[in-house]
Amino acid sequence: MLKLTLEAIELVDAIDRYGSFAAASERLHKVPSTISYAVNKLEEQLGLALFVRQGQRVHLTPAGHELLKEGRWLLVAAADLESRLRQIATGFESEFRLVHDSLIPTDSFTRDICAFEDLHCGTRLRIGCETLMGTWEALREGRADAVIAAGDVPGGGGYRAIEVGKLEFVFCVAPTHPLASLKRTLVRADLLEHNAIVVGDGARTMSDRTIGLLAGQKRITVPSMAAKIACQVAAIGHGFLPRACIRKELAGGALVALPSEESRPPESFWLAWKPDAMGEAKKWWLERLQRQLIPDILLR
Repeated sequence: MLKLTLEAIELVDAIDRYGSFAAASERLHKVPSTISYAVNKLEEQLGLALFVRQGQRVHLTPAGHELLKEGRWLLVAAADLESRLRQIATGFESEFRLVHDSLIPTDSFTRDICAFEDLHCGTRLRIGCETLMGTWEALREGRADAVIAAGDVPGGGGYRAIEVGKLEFVFCVAPTHPLASLKRTLVRADLLEHNAIVVGDGARTMSDRTIGLLAGQKRITVPSMAAKIACQVAAIGHGFLPRACIRKELAGGALVALPSEESRPPESFWLAWKPDAMGEAKKWWLERLQRQLIPDILLR
């Protein structure tokens, strides 16, 4: 009997992606002791170590890396097979995976989720969130059936994409930030004197995308747009922010918009998918989301 099962590969994958047994347990809805026991048992059966333990953090050994290099393709293949079998029987996939850019709150899709659940089609819905190129990467690697992603569509992926809106950005600081006292159009030298707040790219294998940074710019990298807004409200740094996300801060004076010779063009958002394996759930979501999403769902 094979010692290495798809469930075991999925477990190792989750631990690697989220960095610890505890984080993986939350994602897999299992208690940490169960995760720890399962890994120890698997390592014992295989006769090799898959992880190096460093406190609560864990890292893959070379053997663990090799396992996931092939194992992740097996997980994708198994999920595709399961989905195809279910589509043969019902026309609906066993699971539909939508991944959206982290700029968009997941609760923006509440109405869409409710409408889909009202179909009672039996398709499990999985919604994920990634940042910048991480969203495109999820589609490329088969971790998403459809994405709502920002920026230019990467070449060579065989994607189909429909623009679902644009987002206007404005340069902002807190009223107590030194730049707010200059009372003139800001030039590049002004910006270089102070920290820029930037959102880190979530891509693991695709090239990172960094927006609006000057060469030599001091920076603080944060994990999300919400964190970037909070840092700029706290006068920690400066940067461009989506106007639709900071209406209250601008109206209340927590942030002030400043003129700058540096500009940032509007950001396009795309509904994108691969045209293969078009099950009924995927068709439903693609039809449902082909509307002006941005900035409408941010203004809701």
